Amino acid sequence: MRWRRASDYGAPRLDPRCGAKQLRVHGNLTGLKASQKERLERLYHRKVAAAHVVSLPVAQSLCEISQELGRQVALTLDRNGRVVHVIVGEPDRVFLPELGRARAGKSRFRGIRLVHTHLRGEPLTHDDLTDLTRLQLDLIAAVTVMPDGRPGTVEHSHLLPVGNDPPYAAPVRTRAHEIETAVDFAALIEGLEAEFSRTTTGAIETAGQTRAIAVHVTTADGLDPDESLRELAELASTAGVILVDKMVQRRKQLDPKYLIGQGKLDELLLRSMQLDCELVIFDQDLSPNQVRAIADATDAKVIDRSQLILDIFARRAHTREGKLQVELAQLKYTLPRLVHKSTALSRLMGGVGGRGPGETKLEIDRRRARERIHRLEREIKELGTHRQTLRRRRQDREVSVVSVVGYTNAGKSTLFNAITQSAVLVEDKLFATLDPTSRRMRFPENRELVLTDTVGFIRDLPADLVAAFKATLEELNEADLLLHVIDVSDSRFEQQSAAVERILTDLELASKPRIKVFNKIDRLSPEVADNLCRLHGAMGVCALQRQTLRPLLSEIEARLWTPPPEPRPESWMPEVLTDVAD
Repeated sequence: MRWRRASDYGAPRLDPRCGAKQLRVHGNLTGLKASQKERLERLYHRKVAAAHVVSLPVAQSLCEISQELGRQVALTLDRNGRVVHVIVGEPDRVFLPELGRARAGKSRFRGIRLVHTHLRGEPLTHDDLTDLTRLQLDLIAAVTVMPDGRPGTVEHSHLLPVGNDPPYAAPVRTRAHEIETAVDFAALIEGLEAEFSRTTTGAIETAGQTRAIAVHVTTADGLDPDESLRELAELASTAGVILVDKMVQRRKQLDPKYLIGQGKLDELLLRSMQLDCELVIFDQDLSPNQVRAIADATDAKVIDRSQLILDIFARRAHTREGKLQVELAQLKYTLPRLVHKSTALSRLMGGVGGRGPGETKLEIDRRRARERIHRLEREIKELGTHRQTLRRRRQDREVSVVSVVGYTNAGKSTLFNAITQSAVLVEDKLFATLDPTSRRMRFPENRELVLTDTVGFIRDLPADLVAAFKATLEELNEADLLLHVIDVSDSRFEQQSAAVERILTDLELASKPRIKVFNKIDRLSPEVADNLCRLHGAMGVCALQRQTLRPLLSEIEARLWTPPPEPRPESWMPEVLTDVAD
């Protein structure tokens, strides 16, 4: 059996006893006689008791017509035992018609069981069991057709709750004349739904929050999948998404359509059904075609890492400039996905000047997106001009600029608050800071500097996002010194530091003077912290303990001005002059 839309032949007939009910026979009707079609249509009038998988008379009718046609014949039955579909297949398989959305409310079962014939006495096939899992059928059964056209045996299987491998019960074979008493279908499905409900109680506990599955696909021995998925989980948490499962696949070559293999795709569908997930997050960027193909196959919303980061930025931006920059990045991300949609019907006919009858909705969306992008770029450019004016003022006053940079959630804002005694938002989440904040400070000998807190960097930061924040990141070009804050307690700190260095290089800031600041040294033993600082040429601090910052402040003075500062009292801290540097 295979899962795809079946071809329908001929116009549907109406059952005069049931008003407008359609008695359409699905599948391969080629070569069938009118009398055979009528016999198939009469199957719609049959009914099976709710407690039976299939009744012996219905099984007998299926086998008789299946042997006569030399093809498999299938019925789908609802919970009340009424026939929903009559399907004619090939000798070795049957193609199922469209059954609607894969989810069936809270039960996570479709509410339909499928009974079909096997002409060669074969057991339930891999295709049968795949259909069972992918379509969330209540149960699937195969009736063996004997040489004399009678039903021989009935083999059936059903889904199992999450955690079972394989995800379906071992097929059970029963003699056809015993099938009505061998299985109480109503009790079976009631028990299964109760078990499935217990395995997904988290769906109730996390009501209002999105449940998702994370997927990582790799073809090389590069970044550790576990480390990458750990970061993706942090991103998901920041976006208000709960990751209930993670999947990893290693492949020699990425699948051009689904990125993952067909078997893994089937597993993804099953896991999303069992865990009641409506969202799938891929750790790699997906093409528009891949997003559509995976969404169609899993019946879930599919996003990639870049889209998740864009969503976080949209939640976190508060200033007008930040909101404009995020909107620009989102439009640039969306526009190619609009362009990739079919434009086959974009011009129906020629018109005056060859313009056609007008624009399609797709073309209107694309045009409006491009117009909005141009408008946003102009507004951001104007804001950038305003920033340049502020920077020129500082330069005229010979005010030094120090910018705090680093990987997201490394503790940059905490360090900024500790130095400037400010109250910038601090959260243990990625991208807590999007909108830059500046404070003007005074050191002894009337030396002033502006300290700026900037947006955090991350591995594989979307290019459109970097471009959109160019006006903000230009602040780094004017900096006299960069404080590269690194969370030394994180096992990935070397990879995170390298990612920041790559972004600085891309921004042509590789030659900018900077101080490496190892934050959160309180989480390490003093010996380990001292050794790491010496090894990497960094200064160790704990942003929560202000006394550990004085050596860093002295180093900032020594880098910016000569002669070097005099020894300061232990309680000394620079004076904050204004809330906003201008």
